[in-house]
Amino acid sequence: MRKFLFILLVLTNLYSISYSQQLKLKKSKSQLSATTFSEQIADTTRSLLNREETIYRAIAQGNIPDYLRKLVKISITDTLANKPYTLDIFVLPDYLSIGTNEDYLYMPVTPILAQKIANLSHCSLPTKKLVDLIYQHAKIKLEPQPIPPTKAMTTVAVFEKHNLLVQDQLFGFNKAHLNGLLTAGNKKDIIISNKIYGENSPRVVIYGWHKTDSKPIQPVYNKHSNTWADYSHGLRLVQNKVYLNGKSTTLQKILADPVLSKLISDEGSIEKPFYPIFEKY
Repeated sequence: MRKFLFILLVLTNLYSISYSQQLKLKKSKSQLSATTFSEQIADTTRSLLNREETIYRAIAQGNIPDYLRKLVKISITDTLANKPYTLDIFVLPDYLSIGTNEDYLYMPVTPILAQKIANLSHCSLPTKKLVDLIYQHAKIKLEPQPIPPTKAMTTVAVFEKHNLLVQDQLFGFNKAHLNGLLTAGNKKDIIISNKIYGENSPRVVIYGWHKTDSKPIQPVYNKHSNTWADYSHGLRLVQNKVYLNGKSTTLQKILADPVLSKLISDEGSIEKPFYPIFEKY
């Protein structure tokens, strides 16, 4: 009897880890297309705060494509202090977008809004090391499509322009992409890092945009203010709940540990793995 219960417990544990994790966002009863949503936020007289409030409402109401709802598991294995570890994390299959499977818009946001969305969905943002690992595990690797920098790079018009460039690349992968195959190379990441609080005022820390040779265009950079969001930025959510050697824990606990943090961070432990949230900006 004890042997049977032990086997049942092991199988239950394995099932809980392998079972596909879902993004914790409700589903909208009347899905909003990206075309309609773009019209709502494209008004150039809108303030950044007003635009981001509109984006947040759309996300909170569940206006995201269905293909983003099933998270992708990545298993990280390493030996630390002579002890083997396997960490299972669950990530968004692509960068966050608003709309439907047929009509969606990748949505660049400030780190302020990124953190609000992460909190809403019980998620975190990735570290630099996680961005590299996600790229390594990606089945669809896209060549970055930079647009020459101008003052317009923070506008919805340029967001839409870059969106079309990426969707043209995805045309040949459309079925696999919409089935939730892990995709990378199309955006830079907003990351969590000790560099968020390394200046006089909070900054956005960005990294990535890997080329097909696996080298990132963007090194870790924190010189933009926390109200910066341009067309190249993407929001990749990582579920807070993770499994360490089969046992449930959180990403935050892993990052706070000076030993375990090495599994997902190459800058040591991160005591404040989040961005400050401001109500006005």
